[in-house]
Amino acid sequence: MTAKKTEKKTAATGTAAAEPAATEPAAAGTARTATTGAAAKKAVTKKAVTKKAAATKAAGKASAKAPAKKAPAKKAPARKAAAKKTSAPANPPGFAKRESRAAMTHRAHLINEELAEVYPYAHPELDFENPFQLLVATVLSAQTTDLRVNQTTPALFAKYPTPEDMAAAVPEELEEVIRPTGFFRAKARSLLGLSAALRDEFGGEVPGELKDLVTLPGVGRKTAFVVLGNAFGVPGITVDTHFGRLARRWKWTAEEDPVKVEADVAAIFPESEWTMLSHRVIFHGRRICHARKPACGACPIAPLCPSYGVGETDPEKATKLLKYEKGGMPGQRLKPPPGFPGPPAPPLGGA
Repeated sequence: MTAKKTEKKTAATGTAAAEPAATEPAAAGTARTATTGAAAKKAVTKKAVTKKAAATKAAGKASAKAPAKKAPAKKAPARKAAAKKTSAPANPPGFAKRESRAAMTHRAHLINEELAEVYPYAHPELDFENPFQLLVATVLSAQTTDLRVNQTTPALFAKYPTPEDMAAAVPEELEEVIRPTGFFRAKARSLLGLSAALRDEFGGEVPGELKDLVTLPGVGRKTAFVVLGNAFGVPGITVDTHFGRLARRWKWTAEEDPVKVEADVAAIFPESEWTMLSHRVIFHGRRICHARKPACGACPIAPLCPSYGVGETDPEKATKLLKYEKGGMPGQRLKPPPGFPGPPAPPLGGA
């Protein structure tokens, strides 16, 4: 009995002793596996973090570089706008930056010769039959078109044919007749004043000298030269807005004051050319070389113009900008002179 108990005890002890030995390696293996898995996971996590950090750093660098790449794109529109603003060349091909006085004078004479061929019919664009009518029409032409004046003067001269008649006019009635020309009250005062002066100081006749004409109310140098050149045959340069604009575009002068422009141009051309030069330049300014949209592509003197390119250079588009007879439309006179190529203008209220 004792032997059996001892045997059982030994067997139990052996079993108990054997179990830890078998269990220990398994636990150690499990622990090692867990440790290895944790280490691997940690390594993967570290690698992901490193990769993410690298990506973030790269993105940051790319973001930092982005403005430098976009900067030229932002400046591009400004450069484009500047190019558009200065698209008209100050000195087109064929023109030196500094033109000598002799070269400019020669070119000016060539322009005048060309204009004489283009406008052989150039004339004063105001309808008149005597010096008094021309004087009155020229005063009325301020701040309006010659066409509107020509449409207004038939009724005016029918009612007041002489300086004496106009000087005796009722102001309100005179104003009503000339209303279509604009600024009719101021113009009526000038007409009443100059008519009275002609009646009282010049025997009812328009004087033929500059010094006398400029003493009349509403009469300046421009008006006086129109009357002298076209009613008395006395040479004069008429510097209106068209003449002044073209003289500057052609580099004949840099002046804005009409009197200074007149002096500069007078020094370029002989006196015998002054009156007709005025007509040709004004004709060209009204028909082709406009203030806002010059028809450069249809201009006969483009090769001589240092300002070529300030307007439309495409020939087809430029042709559509031509005015009056050059554009196939009526001129400004209701009674144009012989040889005028365009149709006469319609009367006031006419089609």
